[in-house]
Amino acid sequence: MKINWGTGIVIAFGLFMTFILYFVFEVQSNSKYDNDLVVEEYYKHDSHFQEEMARIQNSHDLQHKPSIKYVEDGVRITFPGTFESNKLEGNVLLYRPSNKKFDFNTQIALTNSSLLIPQKKLVKGRWDVNMEWQYEGKKYLTKEVIYVN
Repeated sequence: MKINWGTGIVIAFGLFMTFILYFVFEVQSNSKYDNDLVVEEYYKHDSHFQEEMARIQNSHDLQHKPSIKYVEDGVRITFPGTFESNKLEGNVLLYRPSNKKFDFNTQIALTNSSLLIPQKKLVKGRWDVNMEWQYEGKKYLTKEVIYVN
């Protein structure tokens, strides 16, 4: 039996569709490929966007901003000396974009105007640090991206 060019194109197209469908089903059924949403309740989170932008603007308007840096002991968050630690409250969310199993929250408890998140809690790679804090009744939000070596 001879295969002409039309039959060859149909066979090639069918094989290509089978190839693509195999990978789609493989990714959807295998738990190794985690395809979760970034946030669980996306629309609920999106409705508070304007409030979040106001808190970010409050942070940008500060003359002396807190710094978030990776040091060999872990992640050090340092507030300027002008902030009184007893008036400052909030939490720090360390978010791992590649795997939500590593995400964790830490309350802000300052020692000598800084907070250290130990190295043992961190996995190498990219971390998104979202620090929601409040000082003298005013709310702030600081977002940084750090890379742990």
